[in-house]
Amino acid sequence: MEIEKTLVTAAPPARVWELLLDPNVMGACVPGMASIEVLSEVEYIAHMAVKIAFINARFRLHTKIVETRAPHYLRTEGTGEDASVASSLRQSSELFLTPLDDGGTQLRIKVQLDVLGRLGTFGLSVMKTKADRMWDEFGANLLARLEPQGGQHAPPAPAPARNPAAVTPAAAATPPAANGHAVLPAQSVPAPAPAGLLARLFGRSEAARGPLAEICIELRRHDETIVVRWPAAHGEQCAAWLRDYLRPRA
Repeated sequence: MEIEKTLVTAAPPARVWELLLDPNVMGACVPGMASIEVLSEVEYIAHMAVKIAFINARFRLHTKIVETRAPHYLRTEGTGEDASVASSLRQSSELFLTPLDDGGTQLRIKVQLDVLGRLGTFGLSVMKTKADRMWDEFGANLLARLEPQGGQHAPPAPAPARNPAAVTPAAAATPPAANGHAVLPAQSVPAPAPAGLLARLFGRSEAARGPLAEICIELRRHDETIVVRWPAAHGEQCAAWLRDYLRPRA
């Protein structure tokens, strides 16, 4: 999966560059970041939590700065895994700093992300939606660090409101600026409620009430109970997963 994003700050390139090289500052801006172990000036290990749909993953990310051209270019590479959800990831990031005529800076980031294992089974649209929301929160946190007293030229769009029912008590107690547990919030979508299998589950009366913001299903099988929360905009992917889950195993 490739991601490319841009933000603009009134801070000069030298100030932005200084923060980019500080893993503690950058880690504090990343949603879901729990802690960072600094191994050297160019290498560190980050511990972070990510929630996608009904899966909570806690990754140990080993990241290294592999190329710099101060104060304009930075490239990092990293790998991580979470054995509890049988998932791993590889990432390569490039950051470009461009000075602006008014003294500010344009920060552009390009990320190549490969997610393997259980999390890798989610569709590209679900992963992109999650990445977009994490970028919005990261951008807001970074701009707050760069411009604590000033305004912003082009602030990112506000992050969608969190769904209180989907936030764990620990996450709810931690403000976003302190990088609490990142959740996939519900969002209002202008699309009709999903049809087929999901329509049979929810019934015609629910579909008639208007678009669903979120699909919530509780499944019990033997001694296992799971709660699935899925954005209604991706209802067909939820239906495909549900059919696979309920399929009799050999």
